[in-house]
Order: sequence, then structure tokens, then C-alpha cells
Amino acid sequence: MLWLKPAFAGRIRVLMIILRNIGLRRGSKLLLQGASVTIQPGQRLALIGANGSGKSSLFSLLMGELEADTGDIEGMAGLRLAHMAQEVHASGMAAGEYVWRGDSGLARLRDKLQQLEDAGQFDAVAPIHSQLEEIDGYSAERRSERLLQGLGFGEDAASRPVSDFSGGWRIRLNLARALMTPSDVLLLDEPTNHLDLDATLWLQQWLQQYPGTLLMISHDRDFIDATCGRILQIEQQQLQAYKGNYSDFEQQRAERLANQQASYEKQQRRIAEIDDFVRRFRYKATKARQAQSRLKELERMQSLAPAHIDSPFDFSFPAPANSSDPLLRLDDASLGYAGNAILTGVELHLRPGSRYGLLGKNGAGKSTLLKSLVGDLPLLAGERAEGEHCHIGYFDQQQLEALDLTASAALHLQRLSPEAREQDILNFLGGFNFRGDAATSVIAPFSGGEKARLALAMVVWQRPNLLVLDEPTNHLDLDMRHALEVALQAYEGALILVSHDRHLLRNTVDELLLVHDGRVESYAEDLEGYERWILSSYRQADRSEPVSADNSRKEKRQSAAAKREKLRPLQKNIAKTEAEMNAVEIEQAQVQTRLSDTNLYLEEQKQELATLLKREGELKARAAQLEEAWLEQQETLEELARP
Repeated sequence: MLWLKPAFAGRIRVLMIILRNIGLRRGSKLLLQGASVTIQPGQRLALIGANGSGKSSLFSLLMGELEADTGDIEGMAGLRLAHMAQEVHASGMAAGEYVWRGDSGLARLRDKLQQLEDAGQFDAVAPIHSQLEEIDGYSAERRSERLLQGLGFGEDAASRPVSDFSGGWRIRLNLARALMTPSDVLLLDEPTNHLDLDATLWLQQWLQQYPGTLLMISHDRDFIDATCGRILQIEQQQLQAYKGNYSDFEQQRAERLANQQASYEKQQRRIAEIDDFVRRFRYKATKARQAQSRLKELERMQSLAPAHIDSPFDFSFPAPANSSDPLLRLDDASLGYAGNAILTGVELHLRPGSRYGLLGKNGAGKSTLLKSLVGDLPLLAGERAEGEHCHIGYFDQQQLEALDLTASAALHLQRLSPEAREQDILNFLGGFNFRGDAATSVIAPFSGGEKARLALAMVVWQRPNLLVLDEPTNHLDLDMRHALEVALQAYEGALILVSHDRHLLRNTVDELLLVHDGRVESYAEDLEGYERWILSSYRQADRSEPVSADNSRKEKRQSAAAKREKLRPLQKNIAKTEAEMNAVEIEQAQVQTRLSDTNLYLEEQKQELATLLKREGELKARAAQLEEAWLEQQETLEELARP
């Protein structure tokens, strides 16, 4: 099975893309002013910037959906552009077909072929078949299925209608569709937002093989480091280009901002917070294998702290009022749905200070475990016991859907704590960058990132002593992710975390648990070991195909072509028979019409009547012969067409 290498039809076009003095407003908000940048062919760029800074609008400019107020863009004409749509409407179309139709050229050829075959124009289909072979069109279903599998879909997903899938899975379908599209430029907007870690690693490998120009909006720093060689930042309405990946950008920006005296105090406070965490963690360095690499990462953060000193986010988890030991435990638990056990024999004791990261492939049961822990999913067997003072803070993507769009951010917190002072609530929300009207106006216009921040703020506000976080970084920008990382490092309660953001996992958890083959077990390796294990499983899947896979595909194409050649004469004979049957039917109708004329039966028309009656008999006999021949031809065609 081919997991990693993209297939591309045609030659990659080599053109520079030049944005010159771009100015752009959306409503009253100025996004870009005099912004310029040159994108070289084949470059891999990560587009970063705060939420609302104009990243998606820049994508819309490149796709021609928006026009700049000033300036111009050169080099896009003639380039094949693929992009990841953010919405997909419910459809009865099979998911696999939805994906391969991302290749519009392939879709046009296959639709044209179907039209010609339906019309019986078999002489005209040969050029279509040749074009399909040139672009490997006969493997479209197989390639779309592999994209779906790599992105975490089940084996039956390709045949299921698009309407069967929820919103997050439809976004994955759009990602697969974009990857299926032959392109010179690939635009991806938050491609990992709805992926788990395994699918993120698969996509990372896929993009490393992509030969065109990649421009990607992402807030996953490890993913950026692995796939991009340049950073394009939107800052103060300008486009700033940095050489290197995100880690390089962070270092360059830290050096620049560290020289600004006005930021000195905040810089020193942040360094002190990280330094304190490093010291506390150092004493645990012998307890887990992953601790050593993580300690080096934390020490490196000291020099990088200045890169985030101008972040609008500054919050922390208040110390829990009370605690229990253990806070929560599962004993010999079976977890699942409707009597169907997904995980069995689960033993998990969460104590104050426990910090677990959950690993496991999509569908292994990570979310099932979290829902069982928080009590949303009853156990099938075993025991779940909460400590007397266990106070759970639970975050998953459904928390965003539960927000009241007609209420303000402040009102959401007021409902949680009716006794709280309004000013305390506003001060707290300011740490999440909800200030002024953003804190007191209804949240209906909020972006996905703003809603995610509010949902997290509600969790923090309740002072939990056990945090259960299921993909908390979806929709969050890099500064907010950094602020969450720092807050979790100083958090004194217990933590259990599922995230595809490896940087967050590496810097906030002490121990890893692997959810695999129906079990939950301690994972002795570190995150890098897990990455190697996952990627090696993909490579083994590649090797599981016969060595002669290319030859096999060629043989299949040749066999299919030979079969078509064998069928073509028969199809032509069938078409000829059908045409003659149609002609006989028309003449029979004409004869019947003539025989229905009463004047034909007069004495003077006797000879013509005899001729018509004879012809009627001949036509009936010929029609019977043609029908019998047609049936035989169809039976032969069906036999030859069988695989």
C-alpha cells in the first residue's frame, strides 16, 4: 500500500509569485498595507500571524476570490492551484468519488467517457481511454482510498455518502480532495486542525514529497518545522519573510525583540516562570525516558521566551482549593458503547500532579477513555471512583458547540459564578485577549479560534484540580498555544491530554499512555520513538505490496486496454444491430400506417396491398432475427466484460 508518495499528473510549472504593494481591507479593518513578498517556485512557506490578521484573506487573494484594494499579484496566471475548502455540503455522492473528483481534468474525462458509452458512440471513446491512461486515471479510486486511509478514515469510508460524515470528517474529505488535485501551488488552511497525531504524521510525510509550491496556514510548530523551510508572518499589516522553519523564526524574532527595552520586564518574568518549571521538573528527570529530551527542550525555551513577549495572552490556572488522592480512578474497567467494548482491563489512577499524554491511532479509543473518565460514558464493567474533592475541567470540541451565541464572554463566566465581581471577570478575560467590547458583546460573530479561547477560559475559571483536554489547540494561534503551554507547565493539578500538537505534549506531560489493541498501557518510549513507530508502520504497509507493483499496475492497464480492444468490435456490431432494429421498427410503423388506409382495399389498389402485406411479413421476420442476434451479442458482451 502506497502511503507517502503523492501522485501528480503533468509537469510542475516553474513561476515566481510576486505580491507587490498589496493593500487590503475587510470592512473597516485594515489587514495589509503596502505588503510585498516574492515566493520562489518549489518553496514551502508557513503563513503565520494572529487570528484575524488576514491569513485566510491572503489565501482568498491568491485564489482570485478577493481583489486587493491596491497593488497587484504576478505569476498566478497559468498555475494549477489546489486548495483545502473549509466547508463541504451534505451530498449523496460517495466519499471516494468526492475525493477523486478533486482532479477536475480526470472527472471531465470520465464523465465524457460515460456519456459516449451511454450514447453508443464507441468509435469516439478510444482517445478518452488513451488520455485516462496517460494521467493514470484508472487508479483514481485506489488513490482516493489511500488518501482517506492515511487521513484516518475507516476501510469502508470510500463507499459511504458524504452526508454520513460529521463536520470535522468533512473537513478531512476536503483535505483529501485537495491532495488528490494535480497542482503547481498547494494552499492549505489549518490542515491538521481535525487530525489526530497519527494522521498528522502521515500528512507530514506526504507534504515532504510534494514537488510544487506549498503555502500553509498552521499553528502546529512541530508540523511547520517538519514541512516548511520559510516563514511568512503577517505583522503590523506587513508581510515579513524569514528563512528557516518556525524554530528558526522564533530564534530570530527573540533576538530582535529582546533588544527592545520596553519589553524587558515581561521578558524577565516569563523567563523566571520557565526557569522555575525547569528546576521543578529536573528532579523528575530519572522517572521517565522522555524526561531527558524534554528537559533539553525546556532549557532551550529560556532563550526563546522573548519571541512571545508581545503576546496578547497572559493567564494561569489558579491553585485548586482542595484535592483528593487519588482524584479519580478506573479499576479493571471495560469501556465502550451499547455493550460493545472498545477498551478492556483499564487500570488508571489519577493523582495530584499526574501528567499523562494519550497516544494511539484514530479509532483506538482515546476519546472513549476520556468520556468514561469524566463520567459522560457509563462503564460496561469495572469501577470508576471519584475522590471527595475531585473537580474535573473537561475540554473537547463539543464545548464550542455548547456556547450560547446570544451571550457575551463575560456572561458565560457570570453564569458559572453568579457571586463573582464583574471587574474580576473582565480582568480574567483580558488574559485571554477578550477586552472591551470583545468581553461584553454577544459571541455570535466570534471566529473558531475565539470560541475555543472562551471555552478554555471557562475551564480555567472553574479552578479544576483534574484537567481532561481533548485536542485543546484546534483553532488556536501560535501565541495562544504558547500561553496555554506555559499555563499548563505551572498547573498544580492532574492533567490528561490528547493532542496532535507534539510540542504541547512534549512540554506539558510527564508520562505517555498508549491506547492500542483494546488496552491502555504505559508507553516507555518518548514522542520521537512514537513517531518512528507510526512512520515505520506506513513504510511496512508500502513494502507489503509486491515488489513488482509498478509492473503489476502496468500489466493491469495493458490487460484493460486489451479487453477494450476485444470488446470494441462486438460493441460496434451491437450498435449496428440496434441501428438496423430501429430502421426496421420505423419501416414497420410506416407499413402499418399505409395498411390502415381504407382506400388501399379498393379493387384498383389490389396490387399495392399485396406488396405491402408481403413487406409486412418480411419486416416481422427480420425484426425477430435481429432481436435474437442482439440477445446473443449482449450475452457474449457480458461474458467478455466479466473480470
